[in-house]
Parts: sequence; structure tokens; C-alpha cells
Amino acid sequence: MARETWREIDEFRPCLVKGEWPTIPELFLMAKERNGEGIAISQLGSDGKKRGYSYDEVLDQIEKISTYLHKRGISKGDKVAVNGKNSPEWVLSYLAIVFLGAVAVPIDNLMKVERMSALAKFADVKFVFADDDVLEKLETRTEDWYKTLSGAISLTECNGKYPYIWNIAEGKDLEVPVDINENDTAAILFTSGTTGNEKGVVLTHRNFTSNAYQITSKMDYLENKREVFYAVLPIHHCYCFTAVFLCSLAFASETLFGRGMIMSRMVEDLKVGKATVFMGIPLLYNKIIAGILKKMKAQGRVKYTLVRIAMIYNGVMKELFNKAPLRPFFDKKVLSNLGLDELRVMICGAGPLSSKVFRNYQQLGVNFLQGYGLTETSPVLCFNPADHFKVKSVGQVLPFIDMIIADKGSDGVGEIRVKGPNVTSGYYHDEKNTKLLFDENGYLKTGDLGKLDRENYCYLMGRAKNIIVTEGGKNVYPEEIEEHFQLYDEIDQILIRGYIEKKDVPSEAIEVLIYPSESYMKEHGLDKAGMEEKIHADVREVNKNLETYKKISKITILDKPMAMTTTKKIKRESI
Repeated sequence: MARETWREIDEFRPCLVKGEWPTIPELFLMAKERNGEGIAISQLGSDGKKRGYSYDEVLDQIEKISTYLHKRGISKGDKVAVNGKNSPEWVLSYLAIVFLGAVAVPIDNLMKVERMSALAKFADVKFVFADDDVLEKLETRTEDWYKTLSGAISLTECNGKYPYIWNIAEGKDLEVPVDINENDTAAILFTSGTTGNEKGVVLTHRNFTSNAYQITSKMDYLENKREVFYAVLPIHHCYCFTAVFLCSLAFASETLFGRGMIMSRMVEDLKVGKATVFMGIPLLYNKIIAGILKKMKAQGRVKYTLVRIAMIYNGVMKELFNKAPLRPFFDKKVLSNLGLDELRVMICGAGPLSSKVFRNYQQLGVNFLQGYGLTETSPVLCFNPADHFKVKSVGQVLPFIDMIIADKGSDGVGEIRVKGPNVTSGYYHDEKNTKLLFDENGYLKTGDLGKLDRENYCYLMGRAKNIIVTEGGKNVYPEEIEEHFQLYDEIDQILIRGYIEKKDVPSEAIEVLIYPSESYMKEHGLDKAGMEEKIHADVREVNKNLETYKKISKITILDKPMAMTTTKKIKRESI
């Protein structure tokens, strides 16, 4: 049963919250009212110690930065770029921007400066927050748009050439937040492009905060002020920003910023930071569970068999009664080694996850859940509740979202289309693609194929544009086959696509592209030929479990890795 967390907004009306949904500044101020002295944002330093900043401290600095921006000509509606690694400084800059009524333009920190420059110019950016090295590169390029900027602030304390965000000591003579409402634009987020074709998704305060409450309604087992949300995914991405940071505000809790997706650092972050909520992506969770199972196997066949039996029992109890009687055992013997024993929930998004991986985490007693969404929906549309999860589903449709399946086939599969308070109004300066984004009834066309069951749980099949049509007229979803390879350590990347097998037949056969794991090759002493033999054996093994029309008929082993987005999804368009 979902908890109507949005009811908590009512206690702050009409003094603080003016609209149906709070603005981002109002959401922050609500959290401050409930937990002013509590930690809002934190990160481990190079010495391995955690430094936390309270809601009171953060607000004090936000007011100073907003005043600094205002004095340099930034006002409501102006665009301000944020380019930096996950950090408390990133959040300070973002909040200062929206408190002033300006529009944040988060840009991928790993993007080449040339591309960042082009996006900032397109978005009409007037001020920049970035790391020192990025600011120096922008300055040396002497771009026309950069010369017209009102200024820049550094997110890293380096050479002092640019003012450091924590050193801004402007007098707080500007009353913030300024007069903004829930329908004002909060941010422009660029979707992952491959050849300079990124689209700027326009998202309002209402889009963001409504989604935070939609998500937290499915987290009724979490507690206000108590939780520590671990932000290891790039925060410029909508998934981390909304589902981690904004949800932590909704709970008046803490956001712990990770120092990158390097396993040793993550373990230290989790152990010292005592994270209770961990949101990740399939690639990350695949590596973690593969490492856990590998260590179990190393203890010998008998011990491994006993542990697997215990996991199966625990998993059955979890699925049937939402109880995990052996969780304390797994905390002590397995999860504590990785800093995962404090976790109350692990959430997977930003891509499809193998049901085997999902089940393994549940068997360890972890509340391991899946979600589904896209940047254009701020981003979450579906989320699996812990007390009634379905392993093969990406979750139950969230409250206030109207989801339909358009152009359904006989199997119930069609395009997923949605309406809701979290849905974008369109793309920045892009009338053509905005028009294409919606159908004649105003539903956003996700481009994803799926189906719904009687309880409104969504089952994702794949991208409409990736669908493969075989000679027998069967539809094959690449993601469905790729899922079978997620627990093969020897495979670093995999992509399924269609290819024309017979020139005179307008249909497709199925090809797999695989980039082998270099670390696996070294660990097992395999040369290129040995690795190819191993991969061919893997494909044969998977083929045995596939229906005839889904079987792979062509194997291509790559010498170089495929290009990926920041959230580690392969850029299919670049292949």
C-alpha cells in the first residue's frame, strides 16, 4: 500500500508552499524546517573522513551565492550552466541558481569542452559553475559566448583564479527564494546524444518535485531524517538528481556523494558514510553480485551449495511474506565486506536488469527494486514496491501517472505512452521534435515497447526503433536477449542487433556484438583465440535457452569497446 507522502506538503501551506506541488527551493526549505541541524549533503575527503553540511549551513551559503549571482546580472529565467563531478559544491550551485529563479543547465562533466561549449551556447547560458580545469579550457578557447558571460565560479579549490564556491561571502541582502512558481522552468537537461544531436529537455519545478513524491510514496519503509541516500551515479543525470537528491529532501535526510564508480572507493564510501539507500545501474549491480558469487565459490563446493540453499530459502520468504529471516547472517558473512549491511533498499534504473540478478539480491535479504523512466518524465514512471515486487516487471505505474499501451499487438505489447505532472512540455528551441514527442491526445510517446498487467505493473520489452523482425514475421526485442548475458564475467559489453542474412529476403537475422573483458583474459591466462572460443561457447549456451526465432546466428567480437553514455548504456546509434 503506497503511503501518500505528498500529504506532508499540506502542513506547509500556505505559508511556505503556494502551489499544488512545491518548487525545488520550497522542497529544500521544508526539509530545513524539519531537520535544520541535520546533515543535508556529505562526502568523504581524501583522508577517508566524512564531511557533512547541515541544512542550515547549506541555506546560509545558498543565500550568499544567489546574492553574488544577482549582483552580476543574473535574474529570473536566465540560464546558468553547472559542470562538475558529484559533490556538495555541485548541489550548492544548483540550489543557488533555482533559489534565484534562474534555470540550471547541468552538463556532463566527462563531455569534451568543445561539445560543452556548443551546448552552453545553444542554451543561452549567461554564467558557469565548473571545475577549475574546465573553466581554464573554456577561457583559452576564447569562444564568443564565453566572452559575454557575467562570470564563473569554481567548484574546486585550486589556484584561486576563479572564486571558489565555499569562499563566496557576499552579504545576504537579496531575499531568496525569489517569487517563482511550480510551473516555472527549473532546468534544461540534455539527453545523451552521439553525434551532436542532444535535445534539451525542459523541466519545471512541478515536474521534478511531483516525481520525488511519486517515488517516495513507494518507499513507506523509509523514515524522515534517518536515511542516507548514496549518490554515486552522475548527478547531472535526471535519475540521480531526482531519485536520490530530491527524494532525500522529501525525507529531510542526507545525500552522501560518491567519489566515482571505482569499487574500492565505493566500499569505503558505503562503510564510512553508512548509506541506507543505494541507487545504481545494471552494469554496477552485475559487477557487485558477480564479485559476491565469485567469493562464495572460492570457499569450496560444499559451502557454496549450503549458502545457495540458504539464499533460495531467504528469497522464497521474501517474495511470499516480505520477510528475510536470514538477512542478519548475510549481513555478517557477505554484505558487511562491501559496506552494504546498512542498506534498507537498493534500486536499479537507467536500463534493463536480468531477472536473475534481481532475484540474487532479494535472496540475500536486500530490498532490491527496479524502476523505469526517461529524462522527459523527470524521470521515473514505474517503481516496484518492496512489499509486492515482481521480479520480471520494471515496477508499478506511479500515482498521478496515466500510462497507456498504444498500438497493441496480440501479445499485449505496444508503445508505452504517458501523461502526468512529471512529464515535460517539450524540448528547448526545438519545435519539430517537441511536436513528434506527443500523440494527438497529448500523451508523451516514450518510444519504448511494453505491456501492463491487471495490477498496473509494467513489463518492458525494448526500444521500438531497436525491434528486429525475423523472416517468420516474429518480433524480437534485443534487450530481452542481452539480459541472458548479464552474469557472464568474460563479457564486458554486449549488443544485439538485426542484420540482413539473405539479400533477397526483406527480414533480419540476429547478430551479437561482444567486447570481451580484458581483466578476465588476464586472470584466466587466455589469449585472443582462447577468449573467442570461450565467447562462442557462451553464445551456444544462451542459444539453448532461446526460442528458435530468437537464436543468435552471427557473432562479432570487437577489438575496441563500444561508446557508452554516462549511465553506462551503449550508444546503439554509434554502432
